[in-house]
Amino acid sequence: MRKFIYKNWTKLSLILALLFIVSACEDSFDNDGLNLNSPSNVTSFKINGVAGEIDQKTGAISVTLPYGSDITTVMPEIILQDGATSNLNLNTPINFTNAVKFRVKNGNLYKDYTVSATILSPIKSFKVNTIAATINDVNKTIKLVLPENTDLTALQPVIEVTEGVSISPTSGTTIDFTNSVTYVITANGKSVNYTATISVPVSGLVVAFLGTAPTRAEITNKDEITACNWLFENFVGAKYISFDNISNGANLSDIDVIWWHFDSATNLPSVAYKPAVITALKNYKTNGGNLLLTTFASQYVDALGIVPAGKGPNNVFGDFLPNGFVDGNSWGMSFVGHENHPIFEGLTTYEPGKANLLQSGTFRLNHTAWWFLPEWGGYVNGEGWRNQTGGTNLASEAWDNALNGRVTIAEFPNTGTNKNVIVISMGAYDWYNEDNSNGVPSQANQFINNIKILTQNSINYLAKK
Repeated sequence: MRKFIYKNWTKLSLILALLFIVSACEDSFDNDGLNLNSPSNVTSFKINGVAGEIDQKTGAISVTLPYGSDITTVMPEIILQDGATSNLNLNTPINFTNAVKFRVKNGNLYKDYTVSATILSPIKSFKVNTIAATINDVNKTIKLVLPENTDLTALQPVIEVTEGVSISPTSGTTIDFTNSVTYVITANGKSVNYTATISVPVSGLVVAFLGTAPTRAEITNKDEITACNWLFENFVGAKYISFDNISNGANLSDIDVIWWHFDSATNLPSVAYKPAVITALKNYKTNGGNLLLTTFASQYVDALGIVPAGKGPNNVFGDFLPNGFVDGNSWGMSFVGHENHPIFEGLTTYEPGKANLLQSGTFRLNHTAWWFLPEWGGYVNGEGWRNQTGGTNLASEAWDNALNGRVTIAEFPNTGTNKNVIVISMGAYDWYNEDNSNGVPSQANQFINNIKILTQNSINYLAKK
């Protein structure tokens, strides 16, 4: 027995030694990314003479440049620790329109960096009655939705511009916003026009926030609470309705749109599957009612017969507290091909057909209930999904301009003019930023306005159909 053990141990030792040698050969450099005093650090990085902020822990370099800067052909200035080298070609101008990644090496250590250059907007803020507008520097638009019944004929926007920029009409001027208004931005002798559009929600609209709690005051999920509060702050005709109310025969005929935002669990609650509830909501939809289903509630399209049986979201996942994580990337969506769809109007985009919803560095639980097209469900691509579900896929992840990878936003049906269901199913659609796993409050999500605009547009779009 001892001899057998010895022989086998000898073989095992040889195998482990070989594995160690192979592993060492495959990775001849050690990632020193967490060492704040690494010999492979970038100590200074400048674009057009403007110094960037360097996060040595994450490798993120952020450079904020004045309005009007050209970052398409830049020769950056970079200083490294003694003895370090980088793979960044400094002999050829670099385009910093998109993030630029490079690696710094020093001996057997390396560190990866990502440079993000941002050009200041000419307009710092545009507010009416303390409510801030969304400014889109790509499309040169200013969008603002004021509370229902606001008089648009004599508004006085308070405008703050970047240093060196002038604007006409000037801040505080009384203006009639019944129609769009052109603002002229001037800097360094050059002028550009921005179109300002101010609107109010559809008048008299009744929107019901659907939930599992008996009353609005008894909602416990913070994401659902935040979404519900926003609805009541922005829609005079907002009301709360519970699944038990529907099960007990509540009258739904006066409701224009029912919004179910479910963030509490990956599996939908049993009350949503009660025969009385299913029948009532199917009848509501048949009689002209509209549904907005967001996050995990996206799965409800199957039970309500909005899609054929078994054709609901096939990829449902997400973390729950105390789990979750902080990502160094902002999460967004591509709606290329649907840029003119009303639900995307007024979003702040970073290029045509692309908008962020969740900012990098913001704690996230990634509550997702979308359709994963290439590998599961036999859809293959967007066209296959449309043919099999009867819907129109309006958006996917930010990298997917062909909309063939995921279905993150969809409308149903895909025929006729009465589109009475919209689904928003991606994890970036996040209303509340919880504390992280260490109990540290998350930073504010700078893209929350896009979530609000997307939701308001969806409600108004459904009500008008």
